[in-house]
Amino acid sequence: MQTMNPQPWYKQFWPWFLISLPLSAVIGGIATLIIAMQSPNAMVVDDYYKEGLAINETLARERAAADLGLSGLLRHAGGTGRLQLELMIRDGEGALPGHLELRLVHPTLAHKDQTLRLEPGNDGIYVSDMPQLSPGNWHLILSPPDASWRLTGRLVLPQGGQARLTPGV
Repeated sequence: MQTMNPQPWYKQFWPWFLISLPLSAVIGGIATLIIAMQSPNAMVVDDYYKEGLAINETLARERAAADLGLSGLLRHAGGTGRLQLELMIRDGEGALPGHLELRLVHPTLAHKDQTLRLEPGNDGIYVSDMPQLSPGNWHLILSPPDASWRLTGRLVLPQGGQARLTPGV
């Protein structure tokens, strides 16, 4: 008669397989927690109520731009690395501001947002140096220093060389 000597549990396949399932869930949960703590979601707004109230102000600024008949064409002058903005006003009404502010807003990462100062050049063209921007969609917000009106548009990089700015895209 033959006696069986079973192997110790740690040398068998099934105990390790059964231990690996919950262990992988624990490791995955810890990795998810570490990722969540190291990169907070920048798209979350802290004060929703304040953001909601600001919408009315934004709409009023866009209506003011529409009432003035403002529009613009922003061009990236290829080899010079300069931005050129041609600002058009209906029937030449009103004086153009001394300088303009152009906000380049990244759709998801607020730390990439930039604000440029466009200075008046020749023939009503405003100019500024073009900053180094990452590829993707960029939202453009153009306003005078007093923020009395606002034009918006979108620039797609790297292929987009120009963008149309209008009141309330």
